[in-house]
Amino acid sequence: MRALGEKEIRASFVNCSKGETRRLSLPADFTGTPWSDLDFLGWRDPKAPDRGYAVTERDGELVGIALRASTGARRSALKSSICSVCVTPQAGSGITLLVAPRAGEAGRQGNTVGLYICADLACSLYVRGKKQSALARRFEESLTLEEQNERTTRNLNGFLDQVLGQA
Repeated sequence: MRALGEKEIRASFVNCSKGETRRLSLPADFTGTPWSDLDFLGWRDPKAPDRGYAVTERDGELVGIALRASTGARRSALKSSICSVCVTPQAGSGITLLVAPRAGEAGRQGNTVGLYICADLACSLYVRGKKQSALARRFEESLTLEEQNERTTRNLNGFLDQVLGQA
């Protein structure tokens, strides 16, 4: 992913108001973001830990979505879970259900979609081996790293289709 600026990121959000985008906190170490290792920029808001954000390039345009940790579903009883974006197994609370309001009128009416994803939204780093799960290891796959990165992007885009009402 190419390096992004704060204004670009804030302007990319499709499922929240301009006021919400002005108030969101960027990643704690935004200046140290490893852009070349990212398929998408994902982070949890350090000032509001129940909120998360993901920004990606899609068809040449930046698309950002606001996410919120679901309070209704808990997977912590499972010994491990698998992220539906990067297919990384995580133990304990390493996977969480994050819910995104749909874009447009549907979102204003309260419609949401959710997915189980790495709680820290660092999927790209797990796929590349730059970050390790504390208690679970990635599967040994026959896919190349490039194919795994493509799968991560494809899975995220499938979720974005739902947020944008294109699925």
